[in-house]
Amino acid sequence: MLSVPEQLEILKRGTVTIHSEKELAAKLAKGKPLRIKLGVDPTSPDIHLGHAVALRKLRQFQDLGHQIVLIIGDFTAMIGDPSGRSTTRPPLTYDEVLANAKTYTDQAFLVLDKDKTEVVFNGNWFKEMPFMEVIKLNARVTLQQMLQREDFKNRVANGTEVRLHEIQYPIMQGWDSVVVRSDVEIGGSDQLFNILVGRDLQKEEGMEPQICMTLPLLEGLDGVKKMSKSLGNYVGLTDAPKEMFGKLMSIPDELMAKYYLLVLGEELDATMHPMEAKKALAGKCVAVYHSAAAAQECRDDWDLRFSKKDLANVELPLLTLADRRDVLGVVQHAYLSVFEQTVSGGDVRRLVQGGSIQLNGEKLTDPKAEPAWETGAVLKLDKKRSVRLA
Repeated sequence: MLSVPEQLEILKRGTVTIHSEKELAAKLAKGKPLRIKLGVDPTSPDIHLGHAVALRKLRQFQDLGHQIVLIIGDFTAMIGDPSGRSTTRPPLTYDEVLANAKTYTDQAFLVLDKDKTEVVFNGNWFKEMPFMEVIKLNARVTLQQMLQREDFKNRVANGTEVRLHEIQYPIMQGWDSVVVRSDVEIGGSDQLFNILVGRDLQKEEGMEPQICMTLPLLEGLDGVKKMSKSLGNYVGLTDAPKEMFGKLMSIPDELMAKYYLLVLGEELDATMHPMEAKKALAGKCVAVYHSAAAAQECRDDWDLRFSKKDLANVELPLLTLADRRDVLGVVQHAYLSVFEQTVSGGDVRRLVQGGSIQLNGEKLTDPKAEPAWETGAVLKLDKKRSVRLA
C-alpha cells in the first residue's frame, strides 16, 4: 500500500466532506484493508455519470488495496430514499427492484473490479428482523433528529406531507453500516445526515464509527439541476458511443472543470481551448465506457459533421420543407418533423443570435429571412443536429 499521506492525497480529491480526516488517517495507519461501503437503491435500471462519481471514488479505494462493499438496497428501494426530495417517492414492487438490481450491478462493474467487490442485499437482514427489533431500533433516534433533515424540515414548513415510512430510511441505511461493519461510507453531499446516523448506531454497538465521505452532486447537461434520468439531462454509462460523445459536447463550458474532476478524476488544463477540452472530455469518457477505437471514431465523426463546412458526403436526416420558408418556421419544422421535438420561437431566435443556425456553413442571422432552400443543402440546427434538405 502507499503511505498514509499518499493515500489521503488521492482519496481527498473531489470530496465535499470527510468526517473526519484525522480519523481516516488513523484507520489507514493500521495498514489493514478498510471496508468501504456504498449503498445503492436500484430505483431505475440504468446508471449515469452522476452515479459513477461515487463508483470512481470506490475504485480509488479499491486500487489502494481496500475492500469495497456494495449494498444493493432491495429492501430500502421499496421505501425510496427521501434525500433531496420535495415529495414522497412512488413505491416499487420487489420484482421491479430485482430487475433493476441486475442491470445496475452489471453497469457498476464497468467501473469497479468485480472480483474485488463484495455485493450484499440489505433484504437479507431486514426481512428477518422481528417487529420488536424494528421498534427497538426506532427508539435509538428522536423525531426531532429526523426533522432536522433539510428535506423533511422544508416539507413540514411548506405543508407537504412526510410519510412515516420515509423517516425509517436514514435509520435503515445506518443499520446497514452496523451489519457490514463499514469503516468508511461513501455518498453524495445530500447523504451526510444518513451517513452520520450510521456512525451513531455503530458507536452504540461498541464499534469504531465509520468515516463519512461525501462527494459533490454532478449537474446534468442543462448545467443547473442534478443529473437525473427523469429530467432527461443525463449521460448513461450504456449510451451508444456517438450518443455519449454528443451529449457531453453539449455541457456548458463553466462545468468543464467539475466534469474533468468528478467524471475523469483529472484536472482541466486551463490552457486548452474550451472546444478542444470538451472534445477531449467526451473522447475520454467514450474510451472508458466503450473503447479507444470508438472514441476516435466519435471524434472523427464529430469533426466531419460540425467542425468542417464540407458536409457534402455526410449522411444526414432528410428534411422536406413545409409551407413556411422563413428561417424561424423552417427550423421549428425541422425540429418537430425530424427530431420530434417542439421548440418555441424564442428558442429559435436565441439559436440564431448564438450563431448556431447555419445553411451550408453560413450563419443565418435573421429569423424572418427566406434564403434559397436548395435541395441537398445542409441546415445546421444546433451543436448536435443537422439535416439535409430533400
